[in-house]
Formats: sequence, structure tokens, C-alpha cells
Amino acid sequence: MSFFGSELFDTGVGWSFGLEIDGIEIKGIQEVTGLKLEADEIELKHNTIDGKYINKRLPGRKKSGEISLTRGITGDKGWVDWIEHVFKGDMIAARKHGVIKIYDYKGDKSQEYKFTNGWPKSLEVSTLKAGDTSIVTEKLTIVHEGLEKGA
Repeated sequence: MSFFGSELFDTGVGWSFGLEIDGIEIKGIQEVTGLKLEADEIELKHNTIDGKYINKRLPGRKKSGEISLTRGITGDKGWVDWIEHVFKGDMIAARKHGVIKIYDYKGDKSQEYKFTNGWPKSLEVSTLKAGDTSIVTEKLTIVHEGLEKGA
């Protein structure tokens, strides 16, 4: 058995993605970025007993981050309503725990990432061009205080 499990499993392909907050799941998300588990780096410089210089790197605290989600525009005003809490300064209503879910080609959940105390930092509509036949999207950027891989 390999440490990374390469002999046990095939690589997963993410076919669709979902965002669940307060028990409500939004599917049809086209792109997710920022699913990053990261720790601070601490650099320790010191001399050993025999006078040799040592530069050591140690893991620090777990970092928080940002997640961006892109979906086609629909009549759903959920993301707009959510960011309005931030604009009004109502951070109690704005901070949410959520789950980003990754589904395989059969529609079964293959992985999930849970974030804590997330709130919307920005909501951006894609470029609008007359006569363009591409889908108009909206991109929501969520800042959070922690991300962990779920079941």
C-alpha cells in the first residue's frame, strides 16, 4: 500500500459541484477555486551547541482563506441577499458555516470541504457583450476562518 493510496483508487473527476449553507444546497456551480488547506510557515534560525548555524522551517497555525464559486445567473437572489448582510454591517447574519461538495459523473458525492464563519466578500457578474452567446455568470468570493476536508 502506498502512502498516497495510488494503488487503491483511481483519480476522481469532478463533474459537478454544490454549495450547502443552512441546509440549502445550490447545485449547478460551474467552477470552484480556493479549496486550499494551508499552514503558516515559521522560520527558526539558531546555532547548535557546537556552533553550527541551522535554519529550520516549522509548521505554524492553520491559515484561513478565500473560496470563489462561479455559476450561471438565474432568478435565485440568495447570493445577493447574503452579501447585503455584509453591506448593512449585519455580520451575525452574514457569517455562515458551509460545505462545498464535489460530485462524480453518477451524481454521487465524492468529497466535501467544510468552511467555518464564511461571509461573502464580493459578487461579480461576468463581462456582458451584446450579441455574445456565452452564459452570463456570477462569481461569489467567500472569506472564511477555516477549511477542512470532510467525509
